[in-house]
Parts: sequence; structure tokens; C-alpha cells
Amino acid sequence: MPDNVPQDTTNWWCDPRTEHAFLGFSYEVTACQSKSQLQKEFADMRKTFNSRYVRLYGACDKKGFYDDVVDAAWDNGLGVHALIWFGFNGPQDKTWVKRRDTLFSTLKSNPKAKFVTRVVQFGSEPLFDSAISPNDLAQQVKSAKNELADVGIPVTVSEMAFGYTKNKNNAQVVLDAIDSINIHMLPFFSGDASTSDKAWNIVERDLKFFASHGNGKKMYFDENGWPSVTSSGVKPNSHAAVANVANERGYYQLLDDHCEDLKAQPGGGVGWFAHIYSEDQEPGYGIYGSNGKTKFNFAPKTHC
Repeated sequence: MPDNVPQDTTNWWCDPRTEHAFLGFSYEVTACQSKSQLQKEFADMRKTFNSRYVRLYGACDKKGFYDDVVDAAWDNGLGVHALIWFGFNGPQDKTWVKRRDTLFSTLKSNPKAKFVTRVVQFGSEPLFDSAISPNDLAQQVKSAKNELADVGIPVTVSEMAFGYTKNKNNAQVVLDAIDSINIHMLPFFSGDASTSDKAWNIVERDLKFFASHGNGKKMYFDENGWPSVTSSGVKPNSHAAVANVANERGYYQLLDDHCEDLKAQPGGGVGWFAHIYSEDQEPGYGIYGSNGKTKFNFAPKTHC
């Protein structure tokens, strides 16, 4: 990062058409990590794994928390996929509105925010969870794009294919409104899942949906992985689906093996995140175990 904060973001970001392969980690913030922990873990993402971005997951409503995220991202050369968290309590829960307003206020007031915030996501899976209607969500996206136009931050929705297809007209109104397509790719939950090395057909099926409905927009896998254990919130829809460390590792190997296929997708190729940074954040998905050590050797391709 430069010694002084620039005046504007002209020529600041890489062309998204050049971004593919591994981008970074999905990172849950429900614990409201301290400044020092954010700094330490963002530095680890950048230096150990060559991450370019961090995608936030969950919500921390502590005052000034996103300012801490901005500082940690700036200091460690990371971009942020920020998130407006809806939660899982249905359409009656409007806590996300305050989170939206708080985030937007920080994006406008913190001089570094627009230089690390690559995109703002409405999520996670608001359509699948029926937290908001497609028409209302599309309107929220359009309104946010207008509000953030002065700071030049694009807007999207963090959602899986089924969240769109379960709605009338495949919720095309939302796909038309968003700036990029931020996809939940969790093939373990597919009805025809088995082992991760056989998951490419599932990945490809969802990719074809987004490619055919996305009008050439950039695509990211932001919530993306395969669990090593099942739990009350992580249960397969296929009796053949296998959850263990070997299959978690195998899924990321599958993405590496298909790097060229992902790169050939619309918008300059798919860039992907590993969900999630640490087992302490979400059991079964962490690259790091609760013992502070990686569960397996994780050195994914950052280009091909």
C-alpha cells in the first residue's frame, strides 16, 4: 500500500477479468475479533497463502468493527468482500437494515475503506432463506449501487443457484441488478453428492445456470468448500456424500485440477474463496483446525 491514501480509486483495482483461481478465505466475524487478531490472521492469509481478498461471513455489530477490518486489510494488502448479514430468522428480522446503514456510513467516512472494499454483498443466501423477496432484494441492490456510486464500490448478492431457481423466473431481476455474481458452491449438499473427486458435474451444473443467466458478469465462488465433519447444521442430502478431511482436501484439489475450465468461464474466469479460514469459525470447514495447525497441506493455485 502507498504511504499516503490516494485521492480516488482510478486505476487502483486489478481488472476482474484477470482474476481467477484461489483468491482468499471466507472469514467469519461473529466473534468480533480484536484488532490484533485481525492483523495477525489477515497477515497470515496474505503471506502464507498468497490471498488477494478476504470474504466476510456472519456479522459483528460492535461499533467500529469494520474500521478495524479496513485497517487490517490495508496494512496487509488485502481486498475485502464485505457482507450485509441477514441471518436465519426469516423476513420479520430487519436487523440487516441497521447493518447495511452502519456499513455504508463507514464506507463513506473511512478514507481507506473504498481502497480495500472490493464489493458489498447482500447475504448470506437471502433468497434461499426467504428473508426478502427477489423484487425487494433487486431494489435494495439498485439503491445500494446508487448510494455507493461516489465511493465506487460495486454491489452483489451472496447466494447459491437454488436460491435463484426456487423463485419465479429464476429471480432474474436480482441477477440483472447485481454487479458481479457471488456464488455459494457447496456440492456436498447436492442430492447426487458422493465424494469430492466426483463433484465436478455438480459444480459445472451450477456454473452453467449462472453463465446462462448472468449476461457475462464476473463470477466468484465466495462460500465454497466441502466439510470434513457433519453436524446439526451440516447434513447431506445424499446417503453417498462423504464428509472427512480427505474429501475436504480433495474438493480444493478438484478446483485446482479444473483451473483452466474455471478460467474459461464468462467475465474472465471464476475466482474462488476457501470456506472457511478456521475450524473455530465453523466446524468442519476450516482450513485451520482448532489446534491452530492446518488440517492438510493447502497451497492452491492462484493462476493458471
